Amino acid sequence: MGKIAFVFPGQGSQKVGMGLDAADESAKSKEIFEIADERLGRELSSIIFSGSQDLLTKTVNAQPALLTTSIALLEYLKEAGITPDYTAGHSLGEYTALVASGAIDFTDAVYAVAKRGEFMEEAVPNGEGTMAAVLGLDRNVLKEITDSVTKDGNSVQLANLNCPGQIVISGTVAGVEKAGKLAKENGAKRVLPLSVSGPFHSELMKPAAEKFTSILNEITIKDASIPVIANVTASPINKKNDIKIKLIEQLYSPVLWEDSVEKMIELGVDTFIEIGPGKVLSGLIKKINKNVRIFSVQDPESCRAALDAIGGAGE
Repeated sequence: MGKIAFVFPGQGSQKVGMGLDAADESAKSKEIFEIADERLGRELSSIIFSGSQDLLTKTVNAQPALLTTSIALLEYLKEAGITPDYTAGHSLGEYTALVASGAIDFTDAVYAVAKRGEFMEEAVPNGEGTMAAVLGLDRNVLKEITDSVTKDGNSVQLANLNCPGQIVISGTVAGVEKAGKLAKENGAKRVLPLSVSGPFHSELMKPAAEKFTSILNEITIKDASIPVIANVTASPINKKNDIKIKLIEQLYSPVLWEDSVEKMIELGVDTFIEIGPGKVLSGLIKKINKNVRIFSVQDPESCRAALDAIGGAGE
């Protein structure tokens, strides 16, 4: 029997109304949204269920909203008795993975990611940093480009290594523009600017990481009962001290998503269940390996379909 991994999406997958069906149908799911409101001292659930897309997309809302919705959906799989062999999440999704793995309680996680969003927003004045997706260029070639642009005084780094031929770069506006231009000259098919509020996963996030350390000191981090594949190393971690260090480094380090998926497959995973809104990770996993089974759980209906399929496999 192959192994199962639960994977959780990051910022960008949020949409108004996500999780509403789950909250209507399951008392446990509904309670997750109530806990989030109470812990944050504001009506996050009403922003999620009926706010404006602009308001939901603000980093300080999007991060706790995605975590909350994914955990509300996870309740269904828990009730069905499905437990993963590994968990992983893309950037913010790593916090959801840590909750699913028992390393952080949901109440602590929702507070931490709201603060993380706040510090990420504050780290770089609006309009000074940005990100862009570079399509069709080898990672080593792109790294040489970003290193040389940074050396010339315009900070830019590889931020998300998503799948073959899709890498996001992050840094100052000038740095990202220069690296994008050089990427095209060196054979990149396309360079797409991303509408983000800051240069996430770049060196420019170090001030946010420093501030965020104090928040991680406030919350309880335990050893994970299920190994989590860390964004920063693409390796399994379960010790609380490692988890804390990696969460701080994650703010200014690249998300090694392609490597993380490859690592899980190497460890015997043949079934990936994406839990949360959208199908971003499902799409990336397909591009990394066409032979694995991928399910997307974004509402009670898709959850039942996934459970039927997995149950049918003799789980």
